Amino acid sequence: MNDNVGRGDDAVDASILHVDLDAFYASVEQLLEPSLRGRPVIVGGIARRGVVCAASYEARASGVHSAMPTAQARRRCPDAVFLTPRMSVYGEFSERVMAILHEITPLVEQLSIDEAFLDVGGSRRTLGDGRAAAAHVRARVRDEVGLTASVGVATTKFLAKVASDKAKPDGLLVIDPGREIEFLHPLPVRALWGVGPKTATKLERFGVTSVGDVARLPLEILVSALGSAAGTHLHDLSRNDDPRPVVTDREVKSIGHEETFGDDLDDRADIERELLRLADSVAARLRAAHVRARTINLKARYPDFSTVTRARTLDRPTDAAPTIMATVRTLLDQIDHRRGLRLVGIHCSSLCADDQPVQETFAFVETGSEPIDAQRRQADIDRTVDDVRRRFGKNAVRPAALLRGEDRPNPPMRP
Repeated sequence: MNDNVGRGDDAVDASILHVDLDAFYASVEQLLEPSLRGRPVIVGGIARRGVVCAASYEARASGVHSAMPTAQARRRCPDAVFLTPRMSVYGEFSERVMAILHEITPLVEQLSIDEAFLDVGGSRRTLGDGRAAAAHVRARVRDEVGLTASVGVATTKFLAKVASDKAKPDGLLVIDPGREIEFLHPLPVRALWGVGPKTATKLERFGVTSVGDVARLPLEILVSALGSAAGTHLHDLSRNDDPRPVVTDREVKSIGHEETFGDDLDDRADIERELLRLADSVAARLRAAHVRARTINLKARYPDFSTVTRARTLDRPTDAAPTIMATVRTLLDQIDHRRGLRLVGIHCSSLCADDQPVQETFAFVETGSEPIDAQRRQADIDRTVDDVRRRFGKNAVRPAALLRGEDRPNPPMRP
């Protein structure tokens, strides 16, 4: 366990926490299956063109990291256990962790399924300073959920995030007031948000390799090299100038899912079958989040990596797979699938709460002499399916077109 902390008498003023669950997907799998503990575990797409979503620290020791192609991960760590993601399971663990964070402070800004910012400045009387609050968070997550979390504590969100990265795995790092620049400036320039390989290459032309180098570079040179917005942004961060507060109600903008195929698909029926799988998954996630979508987006990527998107806005928001799939079929008509597709994705946006009033559009189905609202009937079916899946697993109920498991055009590669 890494318990590096800064030193100083004013650590009480460092009240911004960044909590990051360690190797989250892989850690959940190891928690649920004791035989996986201590073994390299890789979660992600297991087909030839899949990518790594998460790798346990045993796998990371072999150089495996997230976003790495699965084929490369297999070469680096041939003894690893490769698992497909179970998003519903990870979502349940995430909810348990986030519930703990909300019990500690109401000022929680969830960034993703496995990380969040907290402002514990108002909890000093009950929890103590930022260091004590961070230790409390880590202990509760470990004792009540069974997972480890790395926590960074600082006076700004930017520096708290950098600190949690440095604390990994299973660590706590506090950057005390007055010590920020001392900690920040020796770091490589890639530690700054927004600095990727291309930006780093541009900065190297000016002899910039560290955060301190950025801070010492005149603002006008940064703006000239990177543009006004990016140059000013890096200039501010290099001085730990980040006034953003912890925002408690970050709104989900979209929900979607993508699939990269082991072999390019050009047959319309095969493509539609994969899209049906995605539509079913996305619809379930919409319902789980208690939202409906008004805009349906179809994404397609060709073998040369060129990508096209098509979208349609519905008259009435939906969380039903049949409606999403019917819309996607019309969007697919606008794409030349005969060139072959290496990836397809469905993304739903323009979200609204599922209890938000909307103008009703009724479609009646006759059963005897009594009319039935088809949309409400579909909602009843969806709720039943969701209940069955929660009890017996996501494959307990599937669209009939997806039942021919081994006949899939892209069956998963066996580990």
